[in-house]
Amino acid sequence: MNQNSARYLTVTAINRYLKDQFDRNEHLRSVFLKGEISNFKGHTTGHLYFSLKDENSKINAIMFSRNAAKLNFKPVDGTKVLVSGRIGIYEATGSYQIYVEDMQEDGLGNLYIAFEKLKEQLSKEGLFDPSHKKPLPKYPSRIGIVTAPTGAAIRDILSTIARRYPLTETILFPSLVQGEYAAPDIVRNIKRASSYSLDLLIVGRGGGSIEDLWAFNEEIVARAIYDSEIPIISAVGHEIDFTIADFVADHRAPTPTGAAEMAVPNIVDLKKYINQLKIRLGEAIMKRLKYQKLVLESIKNSFVIKSPMIMFDSKRQALDLYHQNVIESMNKYLTNKRVLLNQYQKHYILNNPRTLYELKRDILKVNKEKITRTFLNILSIQKLHLTHAIEKLTLVNPLEVLKRGYTVIYCEGMVVKESKQLKIGNEIQVHFCDGIIEAKVEKREGE
Repeated sequence: MNQNSARYLTVTAINRYLKDQFDRNEHLRSVFLKGEISNFKGHTTGHLYFSLKDENSKINAIMFSRNAAKLNFKPVDGTKVLVSGRIGIYEATGSYQIYVEDMQEDGLGNLYIAFEKLKEQLSKEGLFDPSHKKPLPKYPSRIGIVTAPTGAAIRDILSTIARRYPLTETILFPSLVQGEYAAPDIVRNIKRASSYSLDLLIVGRGGGSIEDLWAFNEEIVARAIYDSEIPIISAVGHEIDFTIADFVADHRAPTPTGAAEMAVPNIVDLKKYINQLKIRLGEAIMKRLKYQKLVLESIKNSFVIKSPMIMFDSKRQALDLYHQNVIESMNKYLTNKRVLLNQYQKHYILNNPRTLYELKRDILKVNKEKITRTFLNILSIQKLHLTHAIEKLTLVNPLEVLKRGYTVIYCEGMVVKESKQLKIGNEIQVHFCDGIIEAKVEKREGE
């Protein structure tokens, strides 16, 4: 075996790697292409196999049955189409292809672009938010219908409501549902319906092409449905048809007939339900009566009913016991108070009130003596401190030095410390311990 064979990949490995790279590429996950169908083959499983080509190139395409079932036209070779999907590799053959998720006939492309753009805008504004959707009334008494006055849609709605729930009153608001002026007319009728005390409003029409249904893709219609205070069921076209009105309405019905079935209950089911309630009510009443009979029998057989005096005797005995307990409690309370009063009466203060005075006087005398002793001790300590302070001051007192024979000489208010500070003719003051003399500096003979 060649040692370098480990460097070589299998075909399966490289195809699997390339498939993984295609699947990871976000730009290939959502691709919009237009072209002409060729080599079209419809499989018995419902899958569609074909090529999509233009003047210079082609790409293989497959549309699985779950998406093919939504088509509202029959694709054939030569049909120009607009498709959207993802690009991937079929691992078994190594060929890349587009997995088509949606396909429309070309020529309507601008309408679908406008549809997707408005759908995205209104979704961001929150017009499709489930929190804004109102619940449908369970038993509506008056239903409004905004649709064309003629055609299969109004006939299906009215006949279905009459068959299922004839108690409901229906009011038709004749409206244009196709053409240039259809959208404003639908809006006018939705607003007009708000003044009729309706429980529910059905807005829709029968099936048709995207151009026929376009009035229900207009922004003004979507906002009128959103602003309506009456719950609205959108019933536009067939089950495969989706319009902006379907997304913004409180509920979406696949067909006008489906809207009528959604709007009202089935009277047959209601009768069955009422009969069930009657049976359950009868059973509940019988059960209640049976229970109350048992309670009544229990009361009738009670010893209190048969011998009412027994209960009276029992209560009277209990009352005597309560009375006796009250008497004993009062006597005990009074006895305790008498003992306490007797103790107060025998107290020495009441017998000899002067004793309290003398006791307080003795206490006062003792406290006075304590204060006097404390004060004298403090005074002695302070005198001792004063004596020590006087002795210290005496030691540093200049007059004490003068008593030992020293003098202090001042000249012009300054203490003379050295002889060189004096000049002939200076007047000086000589301080002794017992007085001051004034003198004058003169020159001695011989100096």
